[in-house]
Amino acid sequence: MIFLLAPLAGCSTMGYYWQTAAGHLSLMSKREPIEDLLAAGEMDDKREKQLQKALKIRQFAVTQLGLPDNKSYQSFVELDKDYIVWNVVAAPTYSLTPSQWCFPIVGCVSYRGYYAESDADEFAANIDAEKFDVMVRGSRAYSTLGWFADPLTSPMVDRGEILLAEVIFHELAHQIFYIKNDTSFNEAFASAVGEYGVRQWLAAEDPDGLERYEKYLKRKLVFIKLLAETSENLKTLYASGANESEMAQQKIAIFNQLKVNYETLKTTVWEGYTGYDGWFKKPVNNARLASISVYQDKIPDFSRWLTACEFNFPRFYQEMISISELPKKERHQRLADAAHCAAI
Repeated sequence: MIFLLAPLAGCSTMGYYWQTAAGHLSLMSKREPIEDLLAAGEMDDKREKQLQKALKIRQFAVTQLGLPDNKSYQSFVELDKDYIVWNVVAAPTYSLTPSQWCFPIVGCVSYRGYYAESDADEFAANIDAEKFDVMVRGSRAYSTLGWFADPLTSPMVDRGEILLAEVIFHELAHQIFYIKNDTSFNEAFASAVGEYGVRQWLAAEDPDGLERYEKYLKRKLVFIKLLAETSENLKTLYASGANESEMAQQKIAIFNQLKVNYETLKTTVWEGYTGYDGWFKKPVNNARLASISVYQDKIPDFSRWLTACEFNFPRFYQEMISISELPKKERHQRLADAAHCAAI
């Protein structure tokens, strides 16, 4: 995902400003209303069915999940690439706290987004590899926090109905509120809305699909737990006071153990399921672990609150908006406290 408000407000270099503004405007200029595309009847059957489904999901977001009713994700752009943007994440060699880049409107975020993979790779290559672990990752999601009528794109709809619904619900949730300098709160909230929204969608539209999705989420939870255990081991190491040579060796050992544990998980629990093999095709490092924790760590807290609200999404939003207005330390403490939900 990329938030376009940052470079439109100002950024560290004219080059970054230009590529972001130009990329955004290019995407916006290619938007076509989905209703018009369907009426024209010129798409192939697969794309037509995808966009018909997308409109149903978008309507469900409004009527059943109480998400914003606007023009976001009601237009479409066909792209000739697998991702919309590429995000660069960096974390110090011996820390899991990602570097921050700060902008006037959206505040500080833990990535920089680029419309061209080559630009992201170039920026990443200029980060001191002796001081930072770096990750470049493609993203199929796209959001301007409701400031523009964000389109659906071919990389978003080509992921399948379930993941399309999840990303639409997630990105619309960002439009309910956005807190400067609190990426973990923002992303975990939107992720919780995305996951539970899909559960509601599938319960209504595809009960068999709901069973498959629940199985997917259970595997995902186990995998995230595996990464979290690795992160805790690394945090202990980084706080140990060991010299750099010792930390470097133990860091490698911890990452190697992660791979061993994953292989064991596949054979003993998942019966050969290989869905996360691709995650290990690139070197595991601090930046990759940090980028996942930003999205996942607080989802259980939001899940408790949504359960307390009896899965009444508008009531849940009301509580979260109230919590979001607290100072950061109080906000996170309140989220972690016992959940309750007032009637609207």
